[in-house]
Amino acid sequence: MERKLRVLMIGAHMDDPDFCGGGTALKYVAAGHSVRFLSVCDGSCGHHKMDKKEITARRLKELEKAAELTGIEYDNLLLPECEIPATVENCKRLVRYIREYQPDIIFSHRTNDYHVDHRNTALMVQDASYLLILPNFCPEVKPLPETPVIMYFYDRFTNPVFKPDVVISTDDVIDQKFEMLNCYVSQMYEWLPYVYGILDQVPLDPKERLEWLHEPRVPRDGTLMTEADIKKVKRIYASEYEEATPAAKYRDKIVERYGESARGTLFAEAFQVSEYGGALTDENINLLFPF
Repeated sequence: MERKLRVLMIGAHMDDPDFCGGGTALKYVAAGHSVRFLSVCDGSCGHHKMDKKEITARRLKELEKAAELTGIEYDNLLLPECEIPATVENCKRLVRYIREYQPDIIFSHRTNDYHVDHRNTALMVQDASYLLILPNFCPEVKPLPETPVIMYFYDRFTNPVFKPDVVISTDDVIDQKFEMLNCYVSQMYEWLPYVYGILDQVPLDPKERLEWLHEPRVPRDGTLMTEADIKKVKRIYASEYEEATPAAKYRDKIVERYGESARGTLFAEAFQVSEYGGALTDENINLLFPF
């Protein structure tokens, strides 16, 4: 390892970085780098039975479990869920936070998203990007010498369409990623099944639940999944088909990065460069994505 990177993944909700970049984060950790997940809101609206204080406390416990499992440092700004405006004050909080951590690379949402928390988190990151280097903005915390590279998490929104710049194979960490998601019991097996109307399908046994989270599983017989194959199968919020989607869509990018031997990659995570961050160049891409 040439030097230890500081990686910051910023999500609106407590499980957003896990969903969107968990596999890549696990690869950073395995390579000896420092990874921090920052969630902006307190998770207080993420349940159909528990009140706000109860679900926030429970979700924070789930974060502790995920941190213990993965070696990732989890942090939270604890702003009220569904009520996080992209105000100057909230932007200042984020600027101070980023300056104190001094990340080499930042990952977050795009601004075109269905969820107000995702959009406003993305706006705060966008607003903070230039302000990070201004000495007279939040002068109590030393400014960064330059704006870090900022990457967008993959999404399916089409206005504008997501354009991948980096696609990371996650075949070697896919089981770990599902174990990471499995820590969020209140979300994986209660709230999200309720939202999607499939609560009655969730197994009671913990081992069966984890298998259910994987399903439907993608073929391991050498079949090259295509985007058309993915669309034929009904998916929920998490499944192996969800995790296989970027690999099926961006297979040429995987081959471009890893070589022809990687054409059979099953799972991947994709990221797009934000024009508001530092440049991702031929010189720094392998430093920032050292796997």
